[in-house]
Amino acid sequence: MTHPTEHSLVQGGRSAALATACVRGGVAAGLGLGALAVLVTAAWISSPFPDSGPGGVLHVAAGLWLLAHGVDLVRTDTLSGLPAPLGVVPMLVAVLPVWLVHRAARDTLDPGEDSDRPRPSPGGAVAAVAGGYLLVAAVVVVYSESGPLPAELISAGFWLPFVVFGAAGAGVWTALGRPLPGQRQAAAALRATGLGLVTLCGGGAVLAAVSLAWHAGEAQAAFTGLAGEWSGRAAILLLVLALLPNAAVWGAAYGLGPGFTLGTGALATPLGLAGDPAVPSFPLLAALPAEGRGTWTHWAAAAVPLVATLVQGWRVGRTAKGWPARDAALTALAAAWGCGAVVAVLAAAAGGPLGSGRLSAFGPVWWQAGAATVLWGACVGVPMTLAVRAWGRRALRPKPLPVPAPANVNANATASATTPATAPAPVGAGAGAGFGEPFDLEAQPEAAAPEAPSGVTPGGGQASPGKPAPGTPVATAKAAAPAPPPALDLDDDPGYEPYDYLPAAWESSPPPDPKA
Repeated sequence: MTHPTEHSLVQGGRSAALATACVRGGVAAGLGLGALAVLVTAAWISSPFPDSGPGGVLHVAAGLWLLAHGVDLVRTDTLSGLPAPLGVVPMLVAVLPVWLVHRAARDTLDPGEDSDRPRPSPGGAVAAVAGGYLLVAAVVVVYSESGPLPAELISAGFWLPFVVFGAAGAGVWTALGRPLPGQRQAAAALRATGLGLVTLCGGGAVLAAVSLAWHAGEAQAAFTGLAGEWSGRAAILLLVLALLPNAAVWGAAYGLGPGFTLGTGALATPLGLAGDPAVPSFPLLAALPAEGRGTWTHWAAAAVPLVATLVQGWRVGRTAKGWPARDAALTALAAAWGCGAVVAVLAAAAGGPLGSGRLSAFGPVWWQAGAATVLWGACVGVPMTLAVRAWGRRALRPKPLPVPAPANVNANATASATTPATAPAPVGAGAGAGFGEPFDLEAQPEAAAPEAPSGVTPGGGQASPGKPAPGTPVATAKAAAPAPPPALDLDDDPGYEPYDYLPAAWESSPPPDPKA
């Protein structure tokens, strides 16, 4: 009876953990929706000319919350009476719901102080948190259908699950310690992708800021012309701040080459602004380039993707010092594809329709921006990776050690042959002298034989190398050969005990014999 009881307790604990995770997801959705509702209500209260009641305010808050998830809205109260789509996401507003989902999934797996509470599996945590969040989102979609900004159902069915599951997965990954794939190539590609993406978006933000500062007069005129009272200007300022990440993505797409569209018949690239742009009056849009062909100041925008891909290739090359060239190139190419995929998603969120007709296409085209990112990474990042890898291998290559000069064998042999041989001491002169005792300096060596010409024996014959010449005295031949070192006689040592084997480390020494 013990095992079934424990099994039921475990199952009950996991079910409770999944239910708690689902509730966390619903609470995260409610918090994001409530924060936006408070912001919209404050703007409505402070407006001197409110044109709707509390119901309209809640519908606007619901539409703004759905728009933050990438859902396209449809404006029904237009001047022409025709519904107009609205698909440009204020990316700064999207940070709030994404962070709430991320935190809910992270806290589901993070035990905190209560380490004994049951926790679901990583996949179960993602599914439960996302499920609870999407339940609230479905209610909001149904509610928005009765307001001035209803959601487009196809867009809601795709972008809502994509954003929610992505944020929940990121939260679970954070709770697990942000592990990277076990393969070194995949981990290096992910690190390089993040570094290249940050550099590219940062460079796009710099481009947008420089252009906005260059056209500061036009931006100020557009800001003051949209609203005269302080409440309206505060709302426009908040909208400008919410669209600043969009401007960074637009700048990155402009530097990459494809640029962005300003209506169905206008395209802005570093080569120039072609077509007739349909640009509404807005402060951020005052930073757009002027019509006509581009100059060197516009061409300088290509430095942003160039620096980003160089940094990306440098990161992969540093990691791939000891790898084969093929693995390093494939890793750099994988990093380029990963960065291109993220840039395509950001471009799709930063652009979209602003209305019908000519405003149906506004902002960067997602597939063009992604393809340009991959092309930059393949043409610049891969060669940079190989160059950094080659330089790193050159620095790691061991330096050759100096080889000592070989001894001159012939010179040693000649010196030994010409050195006077020392005659052995008479028997009894060194009696009792053992190894290591000093030599007898009073003993005189025998006279050396007369020196013969090199290569000629005393008898007139030729000497062969390595053998004593015929007719050479035996004493001279022995003296010329190097004397071998004296051998140690261990049998005469009284403390020496021979043994047949070495004891192993795990064998204990035998106990002493008591009879000994």
